[in-house]
Amino acid sequence: MTSTSPAQASIRSNTVKPSLSRRFCVAPMMDWTTSHYRYLARLLSRHTLLYTEMVTTGALIHGDTDRFLRHDPAEYPLALQLGGSDAGELAHCAKLAEQFGFDEVNLNVGCPSDRVQNNMIGACLMAHPDRVAEGVRAMADATSLPVTVKHRIGIDGRDSWDQLCEFVEKVAGAGCRTFIVHARIAILEGLSPKENREIPPLNYDWVYQLKQRYPHLEIIINGGIKTFAEVHQHLAHTDGVMLGREAYHNPWLLAGVDPEFFGAPAPFHTPHEALRAMLPFIRSELERGVYLGHISRHLLGLFHGMPGGRQFRRYISENAHKAGAGLEVIEEALARVREPEASPIVTA
Repeated sequence: MTSTSPAQASIRSNTVKPSLSRRFCVAPMMDWTTSHYRYLARLLSRHTLLYTEMVTTGALIHGDTDRFLRHDPAEYPLALQLGGSDAGELAHCAKLAEQFGFDEVNLNVGCPSDRVQNNMIGACLMAHPDRVAEGVRAMADATSLPVTVKHRIGIDGRDSWDQLCEFVEKVAGAGCRTFIVHARIAILEGLSPKENREIPPLNYDWVYQLKQRYPHLEIIINGGIKTFAEVHQHLAHTDGVMLGREAYHNPWLLAGVDPEFFGAPAPFHTPHEALRAMLPFIRSELERGVYLGHISRHLLGLFHGMPGGRQFRRYISENAHKAGAGLEVIEEALARVREPEASPIVTA
């Protein structure tokens, strides 16, 4: 008899999932959008669509599947991002995504690192639209979940408007209806992943033009977006917006998403309230053997730009790594930040 994993057991509970909207999303980010960050993000916004870190098909098939796909039902709506290019492996992993309760399965065609290129993963696949289409078709046939693709507007040597349209048309023909477009090319030779997020110029107009040319497709824009004013500007031309590093380094920004973009009340009025609401989750993670530092590193930006925020970060950084560090470290750090009657949501 096959045993039921903790993750699968939690999924089979009577949790009611909120509806999925891609109007506002937080990007998948390696080492950052872990389940611990996603739990915090979900506390701050009920409607933001969250994405996992990229997980390779090989890791899921040959590694600790439960560990890679473990999440709390409180994180929904939640999308799994896959890295891979073999159609059979992608189909298998799409089935796993559905079994583990994810709301969407996304294929990474944007990561520029050498390591993933060597395994035919990420942005290098933009040079192989037929292969991407084959993988998308296999995934769509294997699951009832929406299958989406996150990609660049091009790569070095394949960076024309016509080549971008060819890519979108072939992948759309395989059954993809949602394209998350990082509005930069990726330079695969000569730039690091960090440089690829900064050096190639942003070209938002091409993303706008994709929506104009393919109005039947859902086009989500990504890249360099930091403020709600910018989000509104992009929403005038696209179906949704995806933020990356700004949503991580300044997570309290997410507390303004629900009232600003979904007409719903903010879940909390101060970051203090949000962090207190997270304490039971942190306690449960500690009880199952997670080191405090693995959780607390995602909290460092919660009081970004606020009086006492630096002292909060310093206390956690100096104490969370110590042997036996527990919930008291978070409580002591929180006590160093004066709580106002309400913290204004940062929108610009």
